Amino acid sequence: MKFQERLFFSYLTWRTRPAVIRRHLQKKHLPERRQAAAPASDKVRVAAAQVEFKLFKDVRAYVDEMARIASSAAREGAQLLVFPENNNYQLLGLLPGVDKLVKEADAAGRPEKLPVADLFRIVGPIFLRIAAVTFSWLAKRLGLYIVAGSFPCPEGGKVYNRALIYAPDGSMLGSQDKVHLMPLEISWGFSPGKAFHVFPTAFGGLAAPVCMDATYFETFRVVAALGADIVAIPIANPEEYNTYLALRGIWPRVQETPVYGIKSALVGKILGFTLTGKAGVFSPLELTQSGDGVLAEAKSFDREELVTATLDLAALRRLRAHHPRLMDRNPEYLAKYLPWLYQANAT
Repeated sequence: MKFQERLFFSYLTWRTRPAVIRRHLQKKHLPERRQAAAPASDKVRVAAAQVEFKLFKDVRAYVDEMARIASSAAREGAQLLVFPENNNYQLLGLLPGVDKLVKEADAAGRPEKLPVADLFRIVGPIFLRIAAVTFSWLAKRLGLYIVAGSFPCPEGGKVYNRALIYAPDGSMLGSQDKVHLMPLEISWGFSPGKAFHVFPTAFGGLAAPVCMDATYFETFRVVAALGADIVAIPIANPEEYNTYLALRGIWPRVQETPVYGIKSALVGKILGFTLTGKAGVFSPLELTQSGDGVLAEAKSFDREELVTATLDLAALRRLRAHHPRLMDRNPEYLAKYLPWLYQANAT
């Protein structure tokens, strides 16, 4: 790194230090809200944020945006809030020359040529610290479980697309690396994760696979076997919206498993492509009054929205216990052939 670059990143580190962010959040005077250690019932209120992409030139503007959305979710009674994939790309606006880079990428239409992983190897630690301070503070202040979305995370010379999850006491509950990368991410130099995880909450097991992970039925089967009741999917989908194409993701996975699903979407134009998606809360067909498996869904696919719904975990447990198809399994067959099949396809 050149001297001028080192000087700038030293300045950026100082400008975005935790004390600045915490002091700014304190000035907002958000109401304190404590979540009980155990829920009063088996019902839990959840929220999915559909966030419109903007480039912020001041870290405080980014913090304001996240705080505004989290406050809205808290006012709606949410106990769990999910933000979208790539939820700190907005911070690229802090870097000089990014406006020009974005315009060039938009004009050229070749986002796969951008050195995104190399960029986040440098700025990733700074951006991750901003996210950690912001979402930890918001989770504790508002008494929320927060899936903060996913963030490029440099580690050991590699860059992972990593979801971060915070508990209502402000602690980091865990993280989840994206396992199934898009070709675009591979061209950028990202590395895939190797395992799925489930995190304990006051209302049940929570998993947070990222975007493309929901395209494959194994993802939900694995996390359900590990104890997930709710699966949150942060997405940033770089394609024109198509209802039927969107069905390759969370909705069928929820029906196959079954679990509750929450999808949060980043929408807007960035780096030469358009992000679309509809945030939503999804349920097994049998647990929706309309019978369509949709508890709530954004009206638009390209504008900011906040979607909320109430999940009945007792009803989910009853459905699992008496589901007409769940018992139709052959564990001996799976144990014999699936490990061999996956090992063969990995070579």
